[in-house]
Amino acid sequence: MAIKILTDSTSYIEESLREILDIRVVSLNVEFEDITFKETEIDNESFYKMMDKKGIPKSSQPSIADLYDEMERVVKQGDDLICIFLSSDMSGAYSTAHLAKNMILENYPNANIEIIDSRSNCMQLGFATIVAAREAKEDKSLEQVKEVAENNTKKSRFLFIPANLEYLQKGGRIGKANAIIGDLLKIIPILTVENGVTTVFKKVRTKGKAVLTIVKQVLKDIEALGLGEIVVHHINCIDEAKNVVKQIKEFVDVDIKIQDIGPVIGLHVGPGAIGIAYYTKEDIR
Repeated sequence: MAIKILTDSTSYIEESLREILDIRVVSLNVEFEDITFKETEIDNESFYKMMDKKGIPKSSQPSIADLYDEMERVVKQGDDLICIFLSSDMSGAYSTAHLAKNMILENYPNANIEIIDSRSNCMQLGFATIVAAREAKEDKSLEQVKEVAENNTKKSRFLFIPANLEYLQKGGRIGKANAIIGDLLKIIPILTVENGVTTVFKKVRTKGKAVLTIVKQVLKDIEALGLGEIVVHHINCIDEAKNVVKQIKEFVDVDIKIQDIGPVIGLHVGPGAIGIAYYTKEDIR
């Protein structure tokens, strides 16, 4: 009997690492007016080109059938399962997973399934998933693996910068008036995820200042709390991402991966967004 890990597609863990750690993924969906598809069924470049032509789509949670199927594949083999999903305040995936679990238990009464609300998304969710998968590979107990994942959420932070306020406004994250005023004043919000919701970390006047601000915060956290792992996220701005990596490496010699953000999160912040996700050795919160 082994412990398997299931997450959702908004974790954006690189495919090679998912394969090494045997991390399973259930996909959220993207809905344009004339077409609906799973986030995992399209590459990022094609999606953002499609969004340029068709406008901003909507996103939706995984179907209960998809969640049930993924869970059943694991329990049929006699393995235990830990599911780690994006914040329940951002999607219904967490609550629907509980419904799927109850259906599984009706047919497989001895199944052991734990479901964790990461209270975040992107690689902040990804890191909780990764550390859990590593523990599972070390033959730790179900409770031990669950505890490691939950503890990681106390050590992680995700700071990100939209290129402008257009996508936040169209996605309902801010009001139209605030978007207009913000664009006129050239205000760039630095966003973060706290208590499961996207909130404003700070407001500055230019994207350059915003990048400098998040880099300083990362370095401050590393100095005070140590560093576990770190990823620079971007949407169609790889050169900016490389520059952020360079800025951090000027002060600390750490391994920094670059990972692009997919459609479901990308449709809310838009191309040109950039961010940093990381976790520390000691608790941030």
